Amino acid sequence: MTAAAPRPFVLYARSRALPATVAALVATALLTLWAATRPDTYVDPHQRVPLLALAPLFASAVIGVSTHQYARELDRTAVRRWWPLRLAHLLALTALAAAVLALAVPGHVHEFGAAAMVRNTLGATGLTAVAAVLVGARLSWLPTLVYLGVVYLSYSNPKLHGATVLTWSMQPGPQRAAWAVALAAFVAGAALYACVGPRDDRN
Repeated sequence: MTAAAPRPFVLYARSRALPATVAALVATALLTLWAATRPDTYVDPHQRVPLLALAPLFASAVIGVSTHQYARELDRTAVRRWWPLRLAHLLALTALAAAVLALAVPGHVHEFGAAAMVRNTLGATGLTAVAAVLVGARLSWLPTLVYLGVVYLSYSNPKLHGATVLTWSMQPGPQRAAWAVALAAFVAGAALYACVGPRDDRN
């Protein structure tokens, strides 16, 4: 007789559309790999800057939408504590996204390569997790899009090149201050999301 499946975890995965989320993250990585291995992009690491801005942004949006709760009332009445599941959910998807996106940018690891991709994925997901708590999962991608989009479009201004705290997503991989900001955003976002959960955005 076969052992029964861990039904609560299966139901949780289905309610958050985790299979579709994983598929979307893999598709994002494959598209990033295709763009990163084009001859001009592979030779010149600075040509990867748009990928380092867009790929983590899309991945964080997918993760943010997956935090949507379809039956918040049922979650509140459940005996099981939800914060460990929410934290595991966010950590697992972020780790997957960071790993596959890092593998999608071979070469130039220390400039605009795997290290910067991992950092940006962590930072963008942290911001999106905070947004999920404040505005709801369905629109959690919007504040992150606005912030990272403004940084990307305005980074051509030389005055912003040294403003690492604001432009962490545009910095080379080894930049310690940029890593500090991204990690702080991720830790804060993960903790807030795990403790509070996403805002009810059905209305």
